[in-house]
Amino acid sequence: MAKPMTKTQLVAALADEMGEDKKTASAALDAVVAIITKEVSEGGAVTLPGVGKIYCRERPERMVRNPATGEQIKKEADKVVKMTIAKALKDSVNG
Repeated sequence: MAKPMTKTQLVAALADEMGEDKKTASAALDAVVAIITKEVSEGGAVTLPGVGKIYCRERPERMVRNPATGEQIKKEADKVVKMTIAKALKDSVNG
């Protein structure tokens, strides 16, 4: 399995793809991340065409087991960020 692309590598690839300098590409990437973070933290969802949909889901209160002691404890309700991958991306990966 290949190593994940770092932010520096992503900014360089984005700059090359856009035909801009790295500073502009970094600003664009930071803006996109800020918009996604704001929207999802407010309970909304963001669809990235060709990539997928990022959204927040609420999990109910539930009983969980402490792996060290085996004791059952109650875990409060919380929220988790989920992502559904677009069919186009799945199809391109699977060939």
